[in-house]
Amino acid sequence: MVADPHGGRLVDQVWKGERRQEGRIRAVESLTVPLSDAALADVECLATGVFSPLHGFLTEDDYHSVRDQMCLADGTVWSIPITLPVPEGVREGNRLGLTDRRGGDLVALMEVESVFEVDPVLEAERVFGTSDREHPGVKRLFQEPVLRAGGPVYLLRDPRRIFSGYPAYPLETREHFQQLGWRTVVGFQTRNPVHRAHEYIQKCALEVVDGLFLHPLVGPTKADDIPADVRMRSYEAILESYFPKNRVCLGIFPAAMRYAGPREAVFHALVRKNYGCTHFIVGRDHAGVGDYYGTYEAQELVRSFTPEELGIQPLFFEHSFYCRRCQGMASFKTCSHSSEDRLILSGTKVRGMLQSGITPPPEYSRPEVVEVLLEAYQKRYTHERGRSGS
Repeated sequence: MVADPHGGRLVDQVWKGERRQEGRIRAVESLTVPLSDAALADVECLATGVFSPLHGFLTEDDYHSVRDQMCLADGTVWSIPITLPVPEGVREGNRLGLTDRRGGDLVALMEVESVFEVDPVLEAERVFGTSDREHPGVKRLFQEPVLRAGGPVYLLRDPRRIFSGYPAYPLETREHFQQLGWRTVVGFQTRNPVHRAHEYIQKCALEVVDGLFLHPLVGPTKADDIPADVRMRSYEAILESYFPKNRVCLGIFPAAMRYAGPREAVFHALVRKNYGCTHFIVGRDHAGVGDYYGTYEAQELVRSFTPEELGIQPLFFEHSFYCRRCQGMASFKTCSHSSEDRLILSGTKVRGMLQSGITPPPEYSRPEVVEVLLEAYQKRYTHERGRSGS
């Protein structure tokens, strides 16, 4: 059997049929609040059980508990505040019609149980470990209204299919894993193409479990991250050529990226438990950005929770690299050779090579993946040149 959902029960608040029609009538008669891209992603994750045991946006008591103690008010581990910024005038007891701000379409109905203000400086320091507004998560936090509304949300349309053909929600993956006969499943979070170091640790993990759930985040990310459609093509390319098809499932994680480093590593583990994973890979600088977090700070935070608190088995990996002397992938645990023998390329350096039309070496990434990335960067460069008129 796959893992139990966090909190013991998978939340399902996607209204259908007559209930959906009744909800839409209520929402149309209610105060309208447009959703940012990140908030829209949160609504769908809340309603479909991705964020179980949350039924909606955090109320004030839960918010303070999560911010300060990394648990809900009832003691359940939860590390990231999921809150809804709202305009002045929203009151407890209100119903809100939540709409997509891009098209104005009605998305969900919310029952407001709590209205409160947040202290963005304190939240930034507690959750992100910094109040530096250059940090992408902190920057977004300071751009949002300080007034927040908490309460349950009910989705009034079918969840979006950003990439058709791939499982996106926990009910789907749980059924899929059971059909495959997987009793143990390891989840791998990524917002980047899979390079050789990723492939190495994924295959190491596959030696001890039944299946790998490659689970890229496809919700809102920062502007200079590689676009989700490009990344999906790169995942398809590497899985086609280098992994056994009956031992890997490629799905999508529709949430927004928060760049909260250690706290987000805990959050990512809990979410994969909801998808049915029994194990979760925590690599170096998990969910980090820039130099805000220590290399193994995320692993240290995850280790601070007991197995009973998390309910999923974390797998910790050292920094991996290609060693010329070993003639293969290795890590600090398995390789005794000097730094001169180790090929370590940062994501920043590789992006620079791709932007310059330089092919990264095969020791960094498989040729099939590099081909996808080079094509995407060349198209982007040509498009940008055309817009600039040069």
